Amino acid sequence: MNLELSEEQEAARQLAEDFVAREITPHAVAWDRAESVDKSIVKKLGDLGFLGLTVPEEYGGSGGDHLAYCLVTEELGRGDSSVRGIVSVSLGLVAKTIASWGSEEQKRQWLPGLTAGEAVGCFGLTEPGTGSDAGNLTTKAVRDGDHYVINGSKMFITNGTWADVVLLFARTGDAPGHRGVSAFLVPADSPGLTRRTIHGKLGLRGQATAELVLEDVRVPAATLLGPEGKGFSIAMSALAKGRMSVAAGCVGIAQAALDAAVRYAGEREQFGKSIASYQLVQELISDISVDVDAARMLTWRVADLVDRGKDFATAASTAKLFASEAAVRAANNALQVFGGYGYIDEYPVGKLVRDARVMTLYEGTSQIQKLIIGRALTGVSAF
Repeated sequence: MNLELSEEQEAARQLAEDFVAREITPHAVAWDRAESVDKSIVKKLGDLGFLGLTVPEEYGGSGGDHLAYCLVTEELGRGDSSVRGIVSVSLGLVAKTIASWGSEEQKRQWLPGLTAGEAVGCFGLTEPGTGSDAGNLTTKAVRDGDHYVINGSKMFITNGTWADVVLLFARTGDAPGHRGVSAFLVPADSPGLTRRTIHGKLGLRGQATAELVLEDVRVPAATLLGPEGKGFSIAMSALAKGRMSVAAGCVGIAQAALDAAVRYAGEREQFGKSIASYQLVQELISDISVDVDAARMLTWRVADLVDRGKDFATAASTAKLFASEAAVRAANNALQVFGGYGYIDEYPVGKLVRDARVMTLYEGTSQIQKLIIGRALTGVSAF
């Protein structure tokens, strides 16, 4: 693997860095306090092509490879993980899944708007009673002539109140477990679909996270994505790539922690000299730096495997596991460098601690990643 970025990749990274400095960093604290990112950011992301990365240009995408996607995602995560989540879900989980599994009509209907930032997608898998046990979801879709009637609820849905389309997973037929799950592209304005914003989150406070309730939601059979009964496979393939995106965002959090710690250590004086001169402070900073480099390399490996058409699922779980835990360590170490000032939201590290913590939970907890890795190494399923 060549670790030198191409001109196109470096240009994408620089474009994202400039965008973050101009459009995100100055507003991150205010968005966090208000529990809402300015929705106009979505169109700006679309205008720069960030919501169309790796999607074919014939459907409005901006092309590019998965390493460029990771570079952009890292920069967005460095600026504000709430913004990074918009891209990871609307593009990474929804648009890419439509591009891979959708009919030509579905691709033409949804991809141009999603990639342009004129529409937003959300991923409706998690339910109040099924998080890690997604194969046993209870939302049901019953065939009624040329339609399906859907009833159920979803929880912790990123972009849920902003979405124009819900990539929804529901049980069809009587097959038990994951074999009975199908995927649907449900317009968010469908009668019977209600959405409630979840407030009071520990982190990712600016992100639109929602509960979805579906009561006799009637959708045409043409909204079925992929074959009936293949929804769980569709969800798992989306999440495998999604873990690469989360890992890249975690690298961004850790990099932000490193940047903040180095800058503050150089400015803060104690006992008559800069705290950067103290070895125990240097140890905290060096630990962050090692975590950043290791997490970044693991993430880049996933992107390389995806772009070469190789199996990447276990590598994605490895990267997600390490990078999410590394982001927590990095943010905590940065907070230690800041001392009491790190506990005030005027400074960046407290938000980094809060945003990092959820990364070990969603799109597969750290424990689930270990089960996936262990199963791949031993050939013995834990499920």
